[in-house]
Amino acid sequence: MERVPEPELMDEAEQAAAYARADFASVNQGFVDRFRALFPGVTGRVVDLGCGPGDISFRLARAAAALRVVAVDGSAAMLAWARRAAAGAPVASRVDLVRAVVPRLPFPPRRFDAVISNSLLHHLHRPAAFWDTVVTCGHRGAPVLIMDLFRPDSIERARDIVESGAANEAPVLKRDFFHSLLAAFTLEEVRAQLPSALRHARCEIVSERHWLLWGRLES
Repeated sequence: MERVPEPELMDEAEQAAAYARADFASVNQGFVDRFRALFPGVTGRVVDLGCGPGDISFRLARAAAALRVVAVDGSAAMLAWARRAAAGAPVASRVDLVRAVVPRLPFPPRRFDAVISNSLLHHLHRPAAFWDTVVTCGHRGAPVLIMDLFRPDSIERARDIVESGAANEAPVLKRDFFHSLLAAFTLEEVRAQLPSALRHARCEIVSERHWLLWGRLES
């Protein structure tokens, strides 16, 4: 099945609300648990590219007191929900919310001690911009953990995944989820995109809809 690109930003209020209210607790906590298991003892600054409403950023800050998370998203609507989550949160002082669009980030090169991202790549029309940003953000040796959807082999399979993973969610979320599956890259496409700085990173399918990449920046 050919890839069908979708808009790069989820900037509608209804989209952001549906995404923020959706039940991604298991997936998001699993992402955080993987980071801590794969990269124990990491300290310093972590950049979360495409943080959306910030759930992973806040979960990571709660789980690792030695980390400061810089949560980046291009959608004002998504960051509005992240600010709601920050209000009164004990870890809010260690989560910085930044509105910026990949690859135009307001940080100096090699600023971060780790780079994470969940479900941003499939939104971008130029995947090279994503990988260039990952490499530019982290210093040599910085841990990298990326997760995203992979494109199924048929529209029918995409519909089945939506019903399996989001049957009780809002119609707008189910619509966007379907479009995201069509816009996602296959595992083979992702592996072909990887820059030399991630040539030894592992990239594998980890669920019916997700691939996961982990490794350390080599340059």
